Amino acid sequence: QVQLVESGGGLVQPGGSLRLSCAASGFTFSMYPMSWYRQAPGKERELVAAIANLSQVRNYGDSVKGRFTISRDNAKNTVSLQMNSLTPEDTAVYYCKRPARYNNPEVWGQGTLVTVSS
Repeated sequence: QVQLVESGGGLVQPGGSLRLSCAASGFTFSMYPMSWYRQAPGKERELVAAIANLSQVRNYGDSVKGRFTISRDNAKNTVSLQMNSLTPEDTAVYYCKRPARYNNPEVWGQGTLVTVSS
């Protein structure tokens, strides 16, 4: 069973940091690029960061460049998102995603809520 399980969300004050993790199972993790998306209340889901299967390429949304870092550990089947200098505008549900590849469909995690508030 293909599964993505996010963790690490919570309440943090502006200027603080959080680290999100996504644990993957049921597929060959190292073959797939992975990404983080987020969806704030009343807004469309947006790409936060993406990482190639061997970490050779990383891309970030404009709003998080310089503050967020995506990484992965193929030995542990995890992808992480280190978030620094958080602002209230970063408040959202954060999702981990595996794209469609090799005739397999895309897969989303259930999401983890990040709330930035004083």
